[in-house]
Amino acid sequence: MNAHVMIRERLGDDQVTSVLALVEAATETDGVRPLNEHVMLHLRYGGDTGARSLLLHHSGNLVGFAHLDPTDLVAGPSGELVVHPEYRRRGFGRELLDAVLAESPGGRLRLWAHGDHPGAARLAASAGFARVRSLWQMRRSLFAPLPAAAVPPGVQIRIFRPGEDESDWLALNARAFAHHPEQGSWSPADLSQREKEPWFDPAGFFLAVRDGRVTGFHWTKVHGADDHGHEAIGEVYVVGVDPAEQGTGLGRALTLTGLAHLRGRGLSQVMLYVDEDNTAAIRLYTALGFSRWDTDVMYAYPAD
Repeated sequence: MNAHVMIRERLGDDQVTSVLALVEAATETDGVRPLNEHVMLHLRYGGDTGARSLLLHHSGNLVGFAHLDPTDLVAGPSGELVVHPEYRRRGFGRELLDAVLAESPGGRLRLWAHGDHPGAARLAASAGFARVRSLWQMRRSLFAPLPAAAVPPGVQIRIFRPGEDESDWLALNARAFAHHPEQGSWSPADLSQREKEPWFDPAGFFLAVRDGRVTGFHWTKVHGADDHGHEAIGEVYVVGVDPAEQGTGLGRALTLTGLAHLRGRGLSQVMLYVDEDNTAAIRLYTALGFSRWDTDVMYAYPAD
């Protein structure tokens, strides 16, 4: 096959540029980005100690890329990979996946496939992976009517104040997502990195406050037309509520507050991600007019 895999902890500027071009080619073909936000941030800025990049070359061309994050000692290493559309169905995906498995501590690996691509399902099955998690993307028109946000008594909603609210938000995020380590383990560096992103806008980052204590939040995001190959779309980036506020209607009120903000920006659609097994959240979002649009899938090796 005349292909070889290069493994690096940090990539040079030229290598990053080549990987991003590969990502754009795959996005154009598949209609969905092959790498999640965390991996894209790592590509641009680095920062994940121990994470590795695997570059698959053939005849001098970059034909595949994989990211391996071995830092989760409980759930196990995780990764993502993408093969350039012009080089698919030629065995490159399996060669890259085998290299990731060989590099993964303990031979364990959780692998995300964005958009539930049938090629990813075939590759996973051929390598002995099992489908273990599904993440729904749900969407809603912002032209449809929005109910009023009924804020619980004693709660005020205000916008996030950069330079003042970071520590309170991180503490709340940890409480709200104690069961969800991907979100609940955010560090000050994780938050700071996103505050530096071009899309960050504190006017779309809402905090709920009761008696001076932050008890909930809705962080919205806008994907521009130059980000994903489509017209600008809003996102319910993350909604979190203090466990003490569960059942008060605060999550619904925060969600509606953010949706009204996104509609006020002239956007026609809004999206969000939610785990398929989070039935309470899916019920809420369905009641607010969202429906399933697409699915991201996690595969695990070895299959139990």
